[in-house]
Amino acid sequence: MGGVSETFVSLEIEVPSQTRYLRLVGTIVEQIAREAIASNGDRGTLACHLNLVLTEAVANAIQHGVPSDSKNTIRIYLSLEDKDLCLRVYDGGQGFDLSAVPTPDFAELTERGRGIFFIRSFMDSVEYRKAERGNVLEMHKRLA
Repeated sequence: MGGVSETFVSLEIEVPSQTRYLRLVGTIVEQIAREAIASNGDRGTLACHLNLVLTEAVANAIQHGVPSDSKNTIRIYLSLEDKDLCLRVYDGGQGFDLSAVPTPDFAELTERGRGIFFIRSFMDSVEYRKAERGNVLEMHKRLA
């Protein structure tokens, strides 16, 4: 193939900062995983994990990254080149220290605090940093 990428997808999505769009963005990444990723493993499981990761990241951006009285949007960038998947979720909030987020206590019945745990568990690398006009949560997954 002379250095040409096996698979290339690049997609930028901007949605209102409302939770009703969570299913849409999760479904988009899940469908890309099902259609474009030639995984040696269980493609369905991978697709569901990616749906959960992106849904949690966008939900966090909506809940913590946008003022509640705002009509802001959440920007999502997805790229897939060969077997490298990159997901970025941009927010306009104050930001937080990703390394300070503890592992949740699964003995408690609360659902809070599990999103970052799942994101870290399913992705190979996760970084949260300042970006132009806010912050970005950048997640990478090497697909087998």
